[in-house]
Amino acid sequence: MFEGQQHEVEALMQQDVEFRQLYHRHRQLDRQVSNVELGVQAVGDQRLTEMKREKLRTKQRLTRLFDSRNAAR
Repeated sequence: MFEGQQHEVEALMQQDVEFRQLYHRHRQLDRQVSNVELGVQAVGDQRLTEMKREKLRTKQRLTRLFDSRNAAR
């Protein structure tokens, strides 16, 4: 996510609390989903689906924030 735009992401992380929180939440969900898929962590299918949906919603919100903040520059 945000490949080649690390400088812009880091600037937003420092300036925008919502972006920073969403970014960390997305990373947390990504790790959790990966652990479940690798068999490291056990959760039910319904919970895994909920985690994936939340991860997608978080990514969509991050992308919208990123695009709107960079368009304003």
